[in-house]
Amino acid sequence: MTDNFKRRDFIKTTAAATVGGLSLAGLPGQAQGSYYVDGNDQIKVALIGCGGRGTGAAFQALSVKENVVLVAMADAFKDRIDGCYSSLTSEKNVKIKDKVKVAPENKFVGFDGYKKAIALADVVILTTPPGFRPIHFEEAVRQGKHVFMEKPVATDAPGIRRVLAAAEESKKKNLKVVVGLQRHYQTSYLETYKRVIDQKMIGDIVAARCYWNNDGVWVKKRESQMTEMEYQMRNWYYFVWLCGDHICEQHIHNIDVVNWFKNGHPTEAVGMGGREVRKGKEYGEIFDHHYVEFKYDDGMILSSQCRHQPGTVSDVSEHLIGTKGRATEGKIFDLQGKSLWRHRDTEDKNPYQVEHDVLFDCIVNNKPVNDAEWGAMSTMTSIFGRMATYSGQKLKWDDAINSNISLMPDAFTWDTLPKTLPDADGFYPIPVPGKAKVI
Repeated sequence: MTDNFKRRDFIKTTAAATVGGLSLAGLPGQAQGSYYVDGNDQIKVALIGCGGRGTGAAFQALSVKENVVLVAMADAFKDRIDGCYSSLTSEKNVKIKDKVKVAPENKFVGFDGYKKAIALADVVILTTPPGFRPIHFEEAVRQGKHVFMEKPVATDAPGIRRVLAAAEESKKKNLKVVVGLQRHYQTSYLETYKRVIDQKMIGDIVAARCYWNNDGVWVKKRESQMTEMEYQMRNWYYFVWLCGDHICEQHIHNIDVVNWFKNGHPTEAVGMGGREVRKGKEYGEIFDHHYVEFKYDDGMILSSQCRHQPGTVSDVSEHLIGTKGRATEGKIFDLQGKSLWRHRDTEDKNPYQVEHDVLFDCIVNNKPVNDAEWGAMSTMTSIFGRMATYSGQKLKWDDAINSNISLMPDAFTWDTLPKTLPDADGFYPIPVPGKAKVI
């Protein structure tokens, strides 16, 4: 995976897979997979990462029509496991609480617990902070497990290459993999895709804009007894090795939509960003705004904005401009602004649920679904944008994806020091455009 990964290879390999609920051709020559560990009709699930998103994903997995039970949980922190278990087994979750069958000895705390949890399951849910996704996905594939993993799937280029290598192995093993880019499973987007791509209602796509602008998310304060590793993991959103910056953690959704409709990724990126509002030490090292111009190989420019600044205009959306019209989620207009089509179905199913429905249906009925490569390439596009804003340079895709700069710590222990550390006053170094090395 150290060779240049060209756009034509990306299109060739992804076109053969079922991506995000689209009805595309199956993968040729797949080996028959083993779907259940003990040969019965019960599907055993392990949850790796027991925070809020993990709790939600476990609830959705246990809500599918198939016979699914949760048998193992793993997290670096015991309180996360306890809180998740309590939530899933509470009376308010009466429909799924009896499907939680996690014995005390199958609640694994610590950095290596994921290996033991994975071994007990048929399906693995990966919902830790994104920096851990490559090693967890790699292990799940090594053990031959089907996977649901949240986006983004890595935070640096070496991590992306690990995911791509594991993705290839998952195809050989006929494993089913869904990535939490849920717009691919959302009816309004799928109906828009039909009209824009299949029916060419807006003609050829010649430009695009996308946004994730809002107030931002939670922040965790440092407590005196925490080691540096624990503090960064508790406050993971503000450290690049764990989160990827918010251009990766959230804005990936919008960038991914444009990649999807273009059936590829950009080849150049240039951008700007910084910290104007979130300047406190509790905000770690990430920017509070990014602007990137991504250029695709046909010359199309995607203008990409994301911002975490309280009190500013909120906008989370994607917009495609064509030779005959323009489109956004569930809406298509001609060039004069006249409405040509609008999605009006108020009975659409929650796409967070649909992605699990699709995964388990594909497992039981041996249908092809493998989003891993697609998720990796959209994640890399977001990393590509971050590289551009941090460095202030115009970057090429091949240079970015082949970067050997790893953000990950040298080891995973509570005493290990992450690569980014605070100064004597508790402030972390912030990337400086023009000086930051990203490749």
